[in-house]
This record gives sequence, C-alpha cells and structure tokens, in this order.
Amino acid sequence: MRGLLPFYRALNALCNRQVKRRAGFAGSQYGFSGTVSDSKPQPRFGLLFDIDGVLVRGKMPIPAAKKAFQKLVNSQGQFVVPVVFVTNAGNCMRQTKADQLSHILGVPITMDQVMMSHSPLRMFKKYHDKCVLVSGQGPVLDIAKNLGFQNVVSIDMLRESFPLLDMVDHNRRPKVPSSPIANLPTVEAVILFGEPIRWETNLQLIIDILLTNGNLSGAHQSQKLPQLPLLACNMDLMWMAEAQSPRFGHGTFLVCLENIYKKITGKEVKYRALMGKPSELTYHFAEYLLRGQAVERNWTQPITTLYAIGDNLMTDIYGANLYNRYLEERTRRKNSKAVAKMATATGSNAALPQVNDHVENAWESELAPPSATSCKSILVCTGVYNPHTEVPTDTNQCIKETVFHGHRDFRFDPGLVEPGHIVQDVADAVELIFEQEKFVPQ
Repeated sequence: MRGLLPFYRALNALCNRQVKRRAGFAGSQYGFSGTVSDSKPQPRFGLLFDIDGVLVRGKMPIPAAKKAFQKLVNSQGQFVVPVVFVTNAGNCMRQTKADQLSHILGVPITMDQVMMSHSPLRMFKKYHDKCVLVSGQGPVLDIAKNLGFQNVVSIDMLRESFPLLDMVDHNRRPKVPSSPIANLPTVEAVILFGEPIRWETNLQLIIDILLTNGNLSGAHQSQKLPQLPLLACNMDLMWMAEAQSPRFGHGTFLVCLENIYKKITGKEVKYRALMGKPSELTYHFAEYLLRGQAVERNWTQPITTLYAIGDNLMTDIYGANLYNRYLEERTRRKNSKAVAKMATATGSNAALPQVNDHVENAWESELAPPSATSCKSILVCTGVYNPHTEVPTDTNQCIKETVFHGHRDFRFDPGLVEPGHIVQDVADAVELIFEQEKFVPQ
C-alpha cells in the first residue's frame, strides 16, 4: 500500500523538528516588543479552523481544542481575533454546527462564524428559481431552501415518484407492479451536498437524471443532450473520525459517480462548480465572513493575513496554499496596474506587462475584493495526517510516487501540499500564530 504514506513520511522529519521546537515554546509567557499599548490591540489577521481532526474526532473533542479557544476569547466571551470554522461537512444547518461547537469548545459560537461546504451556494442565484435535485443526508431540503433554492427535489422524492428505478436492493423493489407517479417538475440542475446513506440509490438516480436531461419519464439519451448543471460540495476523499484510519468522504462518492458516468457515456462528467476545501471560492467566502466580524467589532485595521489550520494535506493545506497563490497573483496584478498607471502619467515608454482589467474573479463582484495579501497553512498531527511513520531515505523519490487524493479536476502540485508550519495540535497552532503576529490579547 503506497498511497500518501510515502509523502507523509517525507514530511515526518520536518514535523518532528517543528513539533519539538513548538513544545519548547508551549506554556511560556508572551513577551513581545511593540505590542503593549493603552488601547486594546486590533488584530490584522484572521483564523480559519478545520473541525474534524483539528477540534474533534467524530463526536469526541480533541483535548487541545478547549485550551486553544480559552486563548481566543476575553473575559466577556468575545473573540479577540476574527475566527471562522471552515468545514467540508454539509449535512446540517450552520446554526446546528455552531451549537455543536459551542458545546464542545465551551465558548459562544454564532452561525456567522461557521462555513459549511455548501455555504457559497448562496451566491449561485441563477439556480435559485430552478428545480434542483439535492443529494446528501440530513435535512437536505431545509438546507437547500435556507441557501435560497425555491424549488427543491430530493432523491427520496424521486424514488417515491418512480419506484421502478431503484432496483439494486431486492428488498426495496416494489412488491406489486406499479406505474410512475409523474407529479414532479423536470429537474434543471443537480446539487451534491455530501455523501448519502444509500450510495447505490443516489448513484442510480443521479445518473438517470443526467442522462434524461432531468425527465425520468423518458429513456437515457446520453449521446444527444448537453449535460445538466452539476454542482458539488465537499471533495474530501477521506476524513478522520474515531477510527484509527480515515473513513470514506464525499470525494469517494464523486469518484464513483464520475467513473460510472464515463463508463456508460464515454464522456467525463462536468461540474459547473466545486465547493468546499480546497476550492479558492471557499476561502474567498471565508475571508468575507472574517471581514464581517471585524466590522461588527469596530476593528478598523484591515485583515491582511489569514491562517488556515487543518489536518489534511490534500484539502486544508492544498486549499490554503492555492488561495495564497491567488492572493499573491492578485497583488502582482494590482502592482502591475499601478506601475502602468504611473508610467502613463510620466510618459514612460518602458515595456510593461499587459494586464487584463476583466481578469478579476467573478466572486469579487459578489463578495467585494479581499483585503488579505497572504494565507498561511498550518498542519496539525491530530487527524488525517499521521507523523508516526518511518522517514524514507530518498524524500524526493517519495514525492514523485505520491498518489494524489485530491479531486479529479485539481492537479497535484507538491508545492501546494507543503504546509507553512507543522505543529502537534491546535493549541500549539494558536500559540505559534500569536508569536508570529506578536499579538498579546488583553
């Protein structure tokens, strides 16, 4: 079994060095220059926390989590820095997740501090008045309607209306001959919230919808029709619960869907959007939430640095580093425009790079441009990432042999899965960030 273990092993030496260094820092008193003043310090950074493998394992809290959050709130229970919980989970409402976190961490969490993998769907208003099929588990109809979708159909509703389509489980087949109950509108788009309970049922009916252009009364027409819009949330191949090894995530379900579709049609299934980590859109939306917290607290300093704390190289670290590249490229383009404007004003004839004014991502018209200029990744050793493996002799060869566990539509880049810092747990991560920022909470 090769998988990601070679790459994890290659990182192990770095992990051991950084964890030992952090251990020497833990418990020390803050003593940084230039941070003490008569007024309360205003943070210029924000924190993005993954949940599974960082704060909890399944339903069990990780011991370091409470310790970390005791440092992040003041005596009035207010956060001293803006914090957003960025999870790829999509099986509940934001308020439900906020209540769970409040109970686990012992600090008050509001739903505006929680970002589910499906949260950016609020921006996809062009689909809000269309008939959409939703797949997942939990209160999927309520989730969809809360996001703005007005005409929603579930897999169970399809199955009830077309009882002859779900035939894998012999015990669920109709006992007597039945006819379709065609009382549902034609499906115009498909939204995948997360891994469902009965994979065979969801895979069958989603494929049917895609190959009939949303009308299950007809036969498959895979060669004639354009594919319906497909939007997917949560690309995690695996995630960490109470078990010793990672469990299947929604990314595994997507692998099944993609391969079945291709085997039947000979074509790749196409997504209109992929949401959740490591998508750049997810981090942009999370930064938008951080800025909202800063405004609410009357913090006037712009949030220029983001810290993303996670346990999964292929989602948390990859996503944070990918967004950092986006921020760096955005800064480069802004600087190029400034140079061009100055050259025009001064009459300079020097050759300048061509800048497209329409390059800015479409998200920015919806969320406003980011204020951050960097996004730094911090890997913890309490979840998917396992530092307790033997260090290989040739780390370069191991990176070349790594199996990419990311989504099909994201390419593997070793630079994107290299964390900025590796620490033992989330408490060490918070201490490291305060040290880096020379931040002393009052």
